[in-house]
Amino acid sequence: MVKGGIGGSNTRTGLHFEGKVDIVTFLGTIEGYKCQQNKGQTGKSKWFDIYYLDKYVASSFQKHALYLYLNSRGVKWEAILSKQLLPDDAMYVVKNNTVFIIEVKYQETSGSVDEKLQTCDFKLKQYKKLFAPLNYEVEYIYILSDWFRQDGYKDVRDYIIASNCKYYFEYLPLDKIGMPMPK
Repeated sequence: MVKGGIGGSNTRTGLHFEGKVDIVTFLGTIEGYKCQQNKGQTGKSKWFDIYYLDKYVASSFQKHALYLYLNSRGVKWEAILSKQLLPDDAMYVVKNNTVFIIEVKYQETSGSVDEKLQTCDFKLKQYKKLFAPLNYEVEYIYILSDWFRQDGYKDVRDYIIASNCKYYFEYLPLDKIGMPMPK
């Protein structure tokens, strides 16, 4: 186990990411889960309501759909932030009243993602401001490819943890975000 991170591939305990695939696609393959696109949504960015054994447990907002959700709840983001942040996925989990901002970062060579990992502190603070009117908790999680296990990323991984953010290697454990575990 890596401090703040863990690897794995068992879909009974979490989601194993192979490449950049969204959470809704994975949850839709797990027995007991059903993901329904929220009515009226169009375009690439989508808002899904997630059910487990026919009980509403979460919602997932991809990119711009996050702002459709906020608008539906009466939150005017423009009065809070100077610029939109577009997460790979934002998942509101009813059980713990928490929005999980999930960023998937895959890389096979050094590049621009290196510096993006160093923005989690700022983004976490921005998302907390954004969700304060709804009284939601916010957590920021990176799903990293194995590339980031290299020693050269130790300082960045330590910074992520010191910034009260989390990371996992190619894996998101369902229980860590309060999602129901399949039997």
